[in-house]
Amino acid sequence: MVTRGNDDTAGVSVLSASDGAFLARGGRMGAAIAAGDWTDAALPPPSAWPAALKVAAGMMLVSPIPTFLAWGETAATLHNDAARAMLGLPDALGRPFVEAFPIAQGAELLARGRLGESVVLEGVPFIRLGQEAWCNLLASPVRDEDGVVRGVLVHCNDITTRVLDDRARLADERRYRALFESMDEGFCVIEFLDGPHGPNSDYIHIMANAAYERHAGIPNVVGQKLREMVPDEADAWVARYGAVLRTGEPIRFEQELVATGRHLSLSSFRIEPPELKQVAVLFQDVTDRKRTEAALRHLNETLEARIAEALEERERTEEALRQAQKMEAVGQLTGGLAHDFNNLLAGISGAFEMIGARLAQGRTGDVERYLAAGQGAARRAAALTHRLLAFSRRQTLAPKAVIINRLMADFVELVRRTVGPSIEVDMVAATALWPTLVDANQLENALLNLCINARDAMPDGGRITIETGNRWLDDRSAREQGLEPGQYVSACVSDTGSGIDKQTLERVFDPFFTTKPIGQGTGLGLSMVYGFARQSNGHVRIYSEVGQGTMVCLYLPRHLGAEDEEPAPAPLDAVQSHADRTVLVVDDEPTVRMLVTDALGELGYACIEAQDGAAGLRILQGGRRVDLLITDVGLPGGLNGRQVADAARALRPGLKVLFITGYAENAVLNHGHIEHGMEVLTKPFAIADLTGRIDRMLREG
Repeated sequence: MVTRGNDDTAGVSVLSASDGAFLARGGRMGAAIAAGDWTDAALPPPSAWPAALKVAAGMMLVSPIPTFLAWGETAATLHNDAARAMLGLPDALGRPFVEAFPIAQGAELLARGRLGESVVLEGVPFIRLGQEAWCNLLASPVRDEDGVVRGVLVHCNDITTRVLDDRARLADERRYRALFESMDEGFCVIEFLDGPHGPNSDYIHIMANAAYERHAGIPNVVGQKLREMVPDEADAWVARYGAVLRTGEPIRFEQELVATGRHLSLSSFRIEPPELKQVAVLFQDVTDRKRTEAALRHLNETLEARIAEALEERERTEEALRQAQKMEAVGQLTGGLAHDFNNLLAGISGAFEMIGARLAQGRTGDVERYLAAGQGAARRAAALTHRLLAFSRRQTLAPKAVIINRLMADFVELVRRTVGPSIEVDMVAATALWPTLVDANQLENALLNLCINARDAMPDGGRITIETGNRWLDDRSAREQGLEPGQYVSACVSDTGSGIDKQTLERVFDPFFTTKPIGQGTGLGLSMVYGFARQSNGHVRIYSEVGQGTMVCLYLPRHLGAEDEEPAPAPLDAVQSHADRTVLVVDDEPTVRMLVTDALGELGYACIEAQDGAAGLRILQGGRRVDLLITDVGLPGGLNGRQVADAARALRPGLKVLFITGYAENAVLNHGHIEHGMEVLTKPFAIADLTGRIDRMLREG
């Protein structure tokens, strides 16, 4: 070891010009090198050092980081002030490098440096004042004027603080991970994403513990997006957690994960800062609890069976009462029907009698007025018939796959014009509404009936809200409503009117039952809505409280196919040339055949008549041209209209077919599911509707 004077009094001032400028700015270690005795280190005095040693020592002394220089065969150590401070020991000048800086890789480092190799070592441990410390090392060879390696320069970067911080952080992470994985509850962290459904419309699972799969029933969720996992119910989950992300308010709730049939109890909170767009979710499976609750409810329900004998007499009495109520409903139906039809028939027959009288008198001026009166009564009779058919679920429907929201813009405007300015009309359309298979015209009629009833319940003004939505009906809800469990589309009409009392609410769907004054309602509006819903494989529910308003909801089954496209309208300027078009009319009612053929003849069509299906087929088997077949569905003689149409198309592929039908034949038409080029017109129909339909069908051909 180099000996010298008192370290504390040594300084740069003891250096003379002969010691060389390379030590002048070397700090305390520069002064110690100048004042030391280098005999034991086999080195001459600093003034006699070779140029390479002086240059390397000068670089080492002014380095801002801990630096060592191992020189010569003995690897005598020189170091700067920073190295002395890093070691926390008195200087080690002149001692062999492996003693001065005792690290496990010291000998290897010197050997590789002396071979002319630059060496980088990271995370090298060493002992400082009895404590473990770490550094990164960079060793470079030092060559003399002849290129021979004489020493090794070692730069040190003390990383002890960073290593200790990393170890503490890893320990915290291990403790957190152990807690995370040992939790009995499912836990995950989700991060919101932008997607085709809009900003923050999807999220990805970035963390999940082992209990996640146990409680939710879905494995390997990390890295999965919600809409890829549960696309049918993603909207509900995004709405729940999106509110937490947006408001920062924690929530607790229960919700069914339909994809796995699990009922979950959940809590959720936002992870700060909000820019992370992350939400934490803690949950557990409570399906067993739900089942237990259901079992208890079932047990309570079965208690009634234990007292069945005591209730037997009561049940018989109630059954007799129900039969009496049924007979009352039948009597009300037939009485109301007879009353309304007698009024309408009086108007029709009276109009014809007056027309006959005026024609006999040669007074034709009043004929048009009587014609208008008779036609108006006939139209009201047709409307009454349609309502009766709707109630009895026998009306002819033409269902198509539609998204109800697309009908609502024009419909809401119609409602606003109908109910008047004193009533506000709001529309709440659900996003991503499912298609449903329904007769759009009849649906609009049903909803309009509900809106008119709502208007009548608010004589002083109020608000009507029309709302659509997607609905899941579980086994219990579906059973209560007489439906199959599954997915439904709802269309609801609510008002802020006077409401309906419980006793009246039980009768609102009865035919001819009305709370309106005599002459202001037929009592068929809600019964028609009910019949239409049931015929469309759906249902209708009504909710009301006196003074709180009323809500009526139609539930229609979800259609899993695509929405049907509307046919392109016929061009307005199409040339009306019918002389070369031939129409075959098949109907067993002579009056109907006469009216149809006369109306078409007025427009220039050539018409052929047949009184039954067999006669119609004989004409089609001949060589005469036929452009359109018009046939009643209910025909005598063993061939109905659908069979005639199918046979006709086998003979003449692509033949246009128009069915004219009453209520009973809808099943024959496969409930409206007919082939392209076939259409249905319901009796009774206006002649203008018939001719317009025929004109459009032939133009589209």
